[in-house]
Amino acid sequence: MEEKVSKVKDYMSSRVMTVGPEDTLGDIINLISRTFHDCFPVIENGNIVGIVTSWDIIQRRRSRGVKEVMTKEVVVTFPETNLTDVTRVMFRRGLSKLPVIDENRKLVGIVTTTDVIRSHIERVTPTKLKKLTETLERLYPIKTIVRLGRVPISELMPTQSIIKPDEFIGRKYEIKRGLAEPIVIIKSGERLILVDGHHRALAALKMGIEEMDAYIVVLSKDIELGLEKTAKVMGLRSVEDIKIVEESEKGIAEVIGGK
Repeated sequence: MEEKVSKVKDYMSSRVMTVGPEDTLGDIINLISRTFHDCFPVIENGNIVGIVTSWDIIQRRRSRGVKEVMTKEVVVTFPETNLTDVTRVMFRRGLSKLPVIDENRKLVGIVTTTDVIRSHIERVTPTKLKKLTETLERLYPIKTIVRLGRVPISELMPTQSIIKPDEFIGRKYEIKRGLAEPIVIIKSGERLILVDGHHRALAALKMGIEEMDAYIVVLSKDIELGLEKTAKVMGLRSVEDIKIVEESEKGIAEVIGGK
């Protein structure tokens, strides 16, 4: 199913509270008290030269200035980057915030885990469902109806063989907090074919959850879909057959500074 790809620029905050390397720790403590933020990019001559957090201050309380405690290697991302890819980097590295820079290496925003959660909550599932049902009715001599229900995870046939580890961790996070949207299932005869929500389904299975909320697209006829045939060729019989595979961060984020 095609859907709008969320970019970093769609969810980042463009108003970023920054500090300078010559600021004192007292300045930062006052800033934390006033803004309730706990992480600030350090800017010198318009460029990011580090990042300082409340944890840095706690760790090195005897230091006097930002320059002494800041982290000089900064992981940054870019406005046009796919937000899902950035999410993987953040979970992989244990980061709650990433500065966003433009083609001139200038700070243009900051993206946070809160922005990531907001992007998932705002997914337009009805649009995806409409495209799916229209495609099915165009390809096969059938009619479809959609209903919301609960499905047993053990009976699902996946159609995706590989998922990313950091998005898998993100889906576990959402499930624990009740933020996960329903998965999408096609019901042909008595078969339940998983078409959207592979990360959520595997995460739920690993967490010991037996059933999930799902949008169920019920076919008027029992037919074998091309999705099923491909899944069988890939050896996919159950959610347990889905593999978690690492991927490169190249082009998604990079580390700057460190000298």
